[in-house]
Amino acid sequence: MPNWLNEFLYVLALSKKTQWAIILGCFFFVGIHILGWYMLENFELQGPAKGIQDVIAQKIARKYDKAALIALLSFWFLAYKCYRKDKKRLW
Repeated sequence: MPNWLNEFLYVLALSKKTQWAIILGCFFFVGIHILGWYMLENFELQGPAKGIQDVIAQKIARKYDKAALIALLSFWFLAYKCYRKDKKRLW
């Protein structure tokens, strides 16, 4: 196994903040997607707005997708910052 991989896995195993940031990022990503699916599952408009119901639902679904992606990327960025800090501390 390459040295850089050993180093990465060693720092990751000892860095609890990095582990939690990765776990929370994945948790919030899936959670926001499930919340968006649940909110849009029974989305129904009445009257003359019924014709644009699908368009509005797609726009709202995109907003949930963007929010989930932003949460995932921000937690991964936090994990990277914590990893760098712990790597300097350990090496």
